[in-house]
Amino acid sequence: MMNAHSAFGGWAFFLHLARVLCCIGYGNSCRFVMFVPYQYNSIMRHISIIGSGTMGNGIAHTFAQFGFDVSLVDINPDALSKALLTIADNLDRQIKKGTITDSDKLHTLGRIATYSSVADGVKAADFVVEAATENEAVKLGLFAELDRLCPAHTILASNTSSISITKIASATSRPDKVIGMHFMNPVPVMKLVEVIKGYATSVDTITTIIALSKQLDKVPVESNDYPGFVANRILMPMINEAIYALYEGVADAEAIDTVMKLGMAHPMGPLQLADFIGLDVCLSILRVLHSGFGNPKYAPCPLLVNMVAAGKLGRKSGQGFYRY
Repeated sequence: MMNAHSAFGGWAFFLHLARVLCCIGYGNSCRFVMFVPYQYNSIMRHISIIGSGTMGNGIAHTFAQFGFDVSLVDINPDALSKALLTIADNLDRQIKKGTITDSDKLHTLGRIATYSSVADGVKAADFVVEAATENEAVKLGLFAELDRLCPAHTILASNTSSISITKIASATSRPDKVIGMHFMNPVPVMKLVEVIKGYATSVDTITTIIALSKQLDKVPVESNDYPGFVANRILMPMINEAIYALYEGVADAEAIDTVMKLGMAHPMGPLQLADFIGLDVCLSILRVLHSGFGNPKYAPCPLLVNMVAAGKLGRKSGQGFYRY
């Protein structure tokens, strides 16, 4: 086990008693949130996050900043080290904006412990958020393992952006305690959380996760278990159509994005957004939509398929529709 406070210095056990008005922002964007110290209760004391990539470390950052004890789990120790550095960098951005203090940063990091063993990382969990790769087989295997390793009361959530919660829950003996909790990227900034109920998800589980989302200063939106839920059922066809427009030579990438930014008031064009999400993730979601609905309108553009095959995955690989 590696604990963040050993890497970043000592931290206090007592949380701030005062509410601190903070503005979280990346780049030029900014929003105001009220950080309220979490009041521990018997329902949710300890949160485990499975997967330390972009979404996983963002979710860990958010829970820790709102006073929860967090176990960040990844089988790759190097990925865990990178995740802690990313969280620290993002906290430094908040410090530079004058919205949190050095002490706030240390308190947040001090609440995060990292584990390369799933068993060790979830043994005390009241709530688990899975943020592994968007692959159905991987998620089914992982949820079967979590079901075996976690305490009986633990609620299991997936951050999946498209895969059926009912299908994921079928890998467990506690389908009533399995739910979708789809955060938006970057997690510390974006307000929305899609709360997806599977066929067997209990009312108690739904109510608990909606309340938990609000404790994180998020706006929870309930969705039924359909392919792509709400966000990606609407977003991905738009991105796919933008890729088709590029593929067919209607306009170049910059022109397509400019039309959507200036003409439709989108903060980011669809091709730039696809790069930011990851072209492999976009392809995976479109395939889920295409398979789930059987409608050719969801068929991924051949250009997207070829770019992913060539390793051009967007910002994370250094090249997608733009170079980074």
